[in-house]
Amino acid sequence: MRLRYGCNPHQAYSVAEALEEGKAPLRLLNGTPSLINFLDALNAWQLVAELRAALGLAAATSFKHVSPAGAAVAVDLSESLARAYEVEGRELTPAALAYVRARGADPKSSFGDFVALSEPVDEATADFLKGVVSDGIVAPDYESAALKTLSAKKGGAFVVLQADLDFRPPERETREVFGMRLVQDRNNRAITLADLDHVVCGELTEAAKRDLVLGLIALKYTQSNSMGYALEGQMIGIGAGQQSRVDCTKLAGAKADAWHLGRHPKVLGLRFRKGVKRQERINWRVRFIEGDLTRFEQQSLRDALDGPLEMLTGDERQAWLAELDEVCLVADGFIPFRDNIDHASRHGVRYIAQPGGSARDAEIEAACREYGISLVHTGLRLFHH
Repeated sequence: MRLRYGCNPHQAYSVAEALEEGKAPLRLLNGTPSLINFLDALNAWQLVAELRAALGLAAATSFKHVSPAGAAVAVDLSESLARAYEVEGRELTPAALAYVRARGADPKSSFGDFVALSEPVDEATADFLKGVVSDGIVAPDYESAALKTLSAKKGGAFVVLQADLDFRPPERETREVFGMRLVQDRNNRAITLADLDHVVCGELTEAAKRDLVLGLIALKYTQSNSMGYALEGQMIGIGAGQQSRVDCTKLAGAKADAWHLGRHPKVLGLRFRKGVKRQERINWRVRFIEGDLTRFEQQSLRDALDGPLEMLTGDERQAWLAELDEVCLVADGFIPFRDNIDHASRHGVRYIAQPGGSARDAEIEAACREYGISLVHTGLRLFHH
């Protein structure tokens, strides 16, 4: 398959070829993907297929630059989340519900994402996708009306790929980099609830088990180093690709805080004028939550509102964040220092899953006991590059 271009437009020649003729994991139904679109689709499809197999729930992910901006399973929305995600009163099928959660985790990062769904795409899901900025989708099948809707998106340029449920990849994978061919066993280690059996301290609720498995699978397809926060069946903060693990913990924690603040009454109470587009509303809510608006931004936000602008105070922010609780934290590699635990404790973390194996495992366990955090050693490293 000839692709639109490689990683950049000046890399004009780019193709995607099946290793064995007639046996490809994805089939193109509409549009012309770029190389990054294809990489996103291949990684994202594996993530949702594994989530579906592990938890038995409809799964979705929102991918950007070969890492998930969000991932989720179909868990009902609270009233405040439905308002925050702008889906009040809409009937959401499991597929639509999973994607609404996945995209809602970090909507600023999900702008122009590539979507993956574990379920056939129905009209409700296609109708939601029609109203968001996105580059393409991969799913196992499409209802005819849904395919028609999606194929018309972006003036017909929206990429639609169909995954082959019967495809089985080879045991080894190969890539070529700067004149070298690199070969390794494919990471075909399936993650299941059994990977949470070694509880070092504390106890796990059923919701925590679900969210820890969700987090582990999401990080399996996230560029390393990576840390992820999960709650209520969705990732609420992912820190990817940082050289320092504690920087991943801080980055993901800041995103988790922003997600939680998105349900603050002052954020939900922002009344935008008619005509302000969805992505503009999202961007303004993010900037409102971040709180460091310039004088020009404050005036622009006032102009976009149909009502007064009342900023969050520091005390309101801290009081609301103090209510964030029952959060799960997962790591793709062992946690080397307790500073990760200290930072995690500031974001409502009550459960942690990590491989274990550090010389400071005892120090990490002691920190978890100090904060009342349940700790699991999976014995499983999940680096992805």
